[in-house]
Amino acid sequence: MRGSRVAVAGMMVAFLVGGALVRAGQQGVGQTPSQFPLSNTIRERGTSVTGAFEGWYFDKDGSVRVLVGYFNRNTKQELDIPAGPNNRIEPGGPDQGQPTHFETGRQWGVFTIKVPKDFGTKKLTWTIVANGLTNAITLHTQPDYVVEPFEDAANKNTPPKIKFDPNGQWFTGPPTVTAATYSATVSEPLTLTTWATDEGPKINIPEGRGRGRGRGAAGATGATGATGGDAAAGAGAGRGGRGGRGAAGATGAIGAADAAAGGFQPAPPLAVSWHVFRGPGPVKFDPVSPRVDIPNGGKASTTATFSVPGDYTLRVQGNDSTGNGGGGFQCCWSNAYVAVNVKPATTGGK
Repeated sequence: MRGSRVAVAGMMVAFLVGGALVRAGQQGVGQTPSQFPLSNTIRERGTSVTGAFEGWYFDKDGSVRVLVGYFNRNTKQELDIPAGPNNRIEPGGPDQGQPTHFETGRQWGVFTIKVPKDFGTKKLTWTIVANGLTNAITLHTQPDYVVEPFEDAANKNTPPKIKFDPNGQWFTGPPTVTAATYSATVSEPLTLTTWATDEGPKINIPEGRGRGRGRGAAGATGATGATGGDAAAGAGAGRGGRGGRGAAGATGAIGAADAAAGGFQPAPPLAVSWHVFRGPGPVKFDPVSPRVDIPNGGKASTTATFSVPGDYTLRVQGNDSTGNGGGGFQCCWSNAYVAVNVKPATTGGK
């Protein structure tokens, strides 16, 4: 299994070389873009969005799912592309639950598609047309692309668990269902609260390095006994790789002290962040990455303010020490969806 996961990690590295996909033969069988997008450079605006096939896995109920993310090469342009000719998954689409709002940078494992157990050599194709540039990837269940999103085989790390009520159901790993529903009104902040917990690696933890990689996220709020916080968001959506990430840089002094002491941190870092998955308009989160209050059951609250009425799907992401995308190994982070129905603002006191 580990070899398969390393193969996928290699694919992800290849994916990001030069800010573009590399030739299909270099990134793994089945990953065939409709055009060779080496010219799709990273720019502030006007460039492309490409789907990212993270791999496939067996869900806890034994079903088979493909795990998919994306890479928006625009650094200052978020895009809304409705399911249809410019955002389609075929056969069976165009709408198969993919995002219609594309944040900047690399977003890891943001949705899944359930496929038959006998999917065999069949394939799905996700095509995205952004700023006039067309890119397509194929999704499949070839053996070399099986991943383990619920447990890292090397150190028995598991993804964070998230819930939306103190006594509610835990959600962990890739997203499959709507975890909570809310109602809101245009221009009126909606409070969104989660509770999160994480166990961290259980075996093969390098002595003197603390639990996992990217310890800076914990240091950001270590003095208050909580982890995560806005510094963890500094890792940024779309930044893979283990260690040395943005969150660690934000608290380098603390991280350096830990390294000098050569001791473990007793708990892994834990961070949550909020994202738009689908919706008719922009959403303002304040903050995007709320502080996780570990002594208070891992509680973290933010507000979401909507400017356009309609139905939205929001995505909350929980990260542990492995950071975004698990450093390319597809474990361990969690995503969950919440649905929000936003009504128009009342006028004239009515």
